[in-house]
Amino acid sequence: MTMKKIPALMAGAVLAMGLGFGAQAATLKLAYDADPVSLDPHEQLSGGTLQLSHMIFDPLVRWTRELGFEPRLAESWERVDDYTVRFTLRQGVKFHSGNPMTAEDVRWTFDRLKTSPDFKGIFDNFTEVKVIDDYTIELKTKVAYPLVLHTATYIFPMDSKFYSGNDANGQPKDLLVKHGNSFASTNHSGTGPFIVTARQQGVKVDFERFADYWDKDSKGNVDKIVLTPIKEAPTRVAALLSGDVDFIAPVPPNDHARIEKNGKVNLVTLPGTRIITFQMNQERRPEFKDVRVRQAIVHAINNEGIVKKIMKGFATPAAQQGPAGYAGYKESLTPRYDLKKAKQLMKEAGYEKGFSITMMAPNNRYVNDDKIAQAVAGMLAKINIKVDLKTMPKAQYWPEFDKRSADMMMIGWHADTEDSANFTEFLTACPNSDTGAGQYNSGNYCNPKVDELVKASASETDPAKRAAMLQEVEQILYDDAAFVPLHWQNLAWAARNGVHAADIVNVMNFPYLGDLVIDQ
Repeated sequence: MTMKKIPALMAGAVLAMGLGFGAQAATLKLAYDADPVSLDPHEQLSGGTLQLSHMIFDPLVRWTRELGFEPRLAESWERVDDYTVRFTLRQGVKFHSGNPMTAEDVRWTFDRLKTSPDFKGIFDNFTEVKVIDDYTIELKTKVAYPLVLHTATYIFPMDSKFYSGNDANGQPKDLLVKHGNSFASTNHSGTGPFIVTARQQGVKVDFERFADYWDKDSKGNVDKIVLTPIKEAPTRVAALLSGDVDFIAPVPPNDHARIEKNGKVNLVTLPGTRIITFQMNQERRPEFKDVRVRQAIVHAINNEGIVKKIMKGFATPAAQQGPAGYAGYKESLTPRYDLKKAKQLMKEAGYEKGFSITMMAPNNRYVNDDKIAQAVAGMLAKINIKVDLKTMPKAQYWPEFDKRSADMMMIGWHADTEDSANFTEFLTACPNSDTGAGQYNSGNYCNPKVDELVKASASETDPAKRAAMLQEVEQILYDDAAFVPLHWQNLAWAARNGVHAADIVNVMNFPYLGDLVIDQ
């Protein structure tokens, strides 16, 4: 097999690598459970895309470990009025192409985000980026919005000149195509610490340090990264223990003890906020329109048992979307496994004899995702719901998810705004292709009251009042059995001694690899 080479415009920067790093430069051999599906940061709203974005692009601001904000391409910001936040951009920043980054690139990127099926829901409350001068912009909102900085973490300025014009096929270079072979999905020019130099989907991605990277204060000394996707967790762990790779993620609970007993590697863990769920498609299955059937399914699934047996305790059973600490979290909502009640609800709904459904789940996206799906299918059999389950790698799964190809589909979600409303906006809001609401609502659940509350919360700046709104949302979803909550997935990484992974990981699961230090 031959690796796909990245365009020659980057060659000069790549050749210059050794000039700035000298003896301290290091190579990182990295193994994830999957590789990026695209180089276009706006194609898919997913953890994998955002991980890559922090490598080859840079945001205006980024999250700190303490869930605060730190400057990146924006040096500073100030609120001008209820609808306007002004950002001062960092000067002297270059894109990988050599083009300088200016306010126009930020405006261009914002306008493109507003057209992305996946991202436009996040930016629905925003009206424009107003360019004041080359290094000053104003981010404007429709209402007094409490999450401006949260949303700015999604703005990774793209090189508007690089993406202008047409490609060799006569298509616009900035064309945004989901799961397509567009110019933007296979070429990039960002401001990030790394450049992709070669890429073969499912096999390997090579990165090299960008010689003109703006962040000279970063202690990171990694000048090359070789990312190898290893889907099977035991194989991934074995590669770390044998020294074939330096850093792996995720690390499933079954392998924690094995790693902790090995003196040559370190396990790094953090409590997680990603909810793992199944959605019930009410348009495909009329049975799912009956709240008693949905409640029966929720009551039939022993999510506490899944956490204990499959996750080995390395997760928190869930009964709502947002975890403890989020504004909408409601302590009274608890898991409700009760097989006797589940059977009674099926009988009341007229489905005592059950029915057959299809189910799909990925097998390399979430920790133990295929095992969880198998367990859920077995539990549903106890209330006479026969499940035809298919699992597949995430590169194949996401197109099927977008097509709503099965009656029940697995979806995990981490609110990258670290806010309860984000879950609802994407997972349980009435689907709306114009606004992007419900973009990942494969259940086609729709309750106008939920949408009204979330919309009202978007302009409520009183924290207590806003929390009350979002807690009411969680109660409605709980009563409606709008989806099947399983658990909040904890996070684990492992690295060989000398790779300071603990310093660059976070609960968002976006390792800041540009800042990684490897002992020589």
